[in-house]
Amino acid sequence: MSAELAGFTVGVTADRTRDVLSTLLERRGARVVLAPALRIVPLADDTALRAATRACLDRPPDIVVANTSIGMRGWLEAADGWGLAEPLRGVLAQAYLVTRDPRLKGDPLEETYTEVIDHLRTRGVRGQVVAMQLPGERQPEWTAALEAAGATVIEIPVYRWAPPLDPAPLHRMVDLVTGRLVDAVTFTSAPAVNALIRAAGPRTGDLLAALREDVLAACVGPVTAAPLRRHGIPVVAPSRARLGALVRTIIKELPPRAVKLEVKGHDLTLRGHAAVVDGALKPLAPGPMAVLRALAAEPGRVFSRAALLRTLPRGADEHAVEMAVARLRVGLGLPRVVQTVVKRGYRLAVD
Repeated sequence: MSAELAGFTVGVTADRTRDVLSTLLERRGARVVLAPALRIVPLADDTALRAATRACLDRPPDIVVANTSIGMRGWLEAADGWGLAEPLRGVLAQAYLVTRDPRLKGDPLEETYTEVIDHLRTRGVRGQVVAMQLPGERQPEWTAALEAAGATVIEIPVYRWAPPLDPAPLHRMVDLVTGRLVDAVTFTSAPAVNALIRAAGPRTGDLLAALREDVLAACVGPVTAAPLRRHGIPVVAPSRARLGALVRTIIKELPPRAVKLEVKGHDLTLRGHAAVVDGALKPLAPGPMAVLRALAAEPGRVFSRAALLRTLPRGADEHAVEMAVARLRVGLGLPRVVQTVVKRGYRLAVD
């Protein structure tokens, strides 16, 4: 098995970058569950954006900090609707452009806004005007840092975050996380973290417990990770805030979590929603996988039907345990790996 994430399920909460991130994960063998936590709403008719545009025309910025290509396009489209597109293009063309998006032609030397601010302060901004495209919501600490360095900052609210039009996938993601049916959840913005927590409602405690104990929280950078860390959730994040680096971080973190056993002369590895038997991936349904995880937690121990029943969804009965064991044996292709101990239950036939 060559795909590093084969057998693992990863949740994606991003909206704008979901296709790119999903493709990167699927190429590595992961099963991806999409649940956009937020959507971007352009502010074409917003008075704050129009006022910020007028401010840039009245006092042309020396520096423009561009967050995303879609944001810059949205700004120019809104300006076009006001008859200000050409004057705005002329102003922007004369400015020093710093961008977090490689699709924009500028100085893409940073990966996080913190690095942008550090770069600009090192370069020197005293007496200069900085137009800063906001990443969906105000970041007063960034504005304050530039103003403390002597700059005049014009905040550009190009778009805002709004709830997804269809909230069902996000609520399903809460179910999957609390049920430990995903191995990792990815976040590319702090507002997406907060949106998932809000979606949990009365199950917030269960969601946070799952992220603390079992489900890997993978964030694109430290700003995104901050809300999770405030809840005491361990977070993994790449040193450089790029999607490819995020996927490599997940590859580094998830496979070592796999449970490895030797059973009846066979190598057995438990990975997310699948088992790997002698190098061959064997996808399993949630019920059989839950039973296998319980048996593997204490190899050789006999588990009663009642004990295994607690691993299955509510409403199941002891017959469901028997069915799950039968499906597990078929799914593994190794009938003798799960032994029946008469009048007692089941055990893994570990060597």
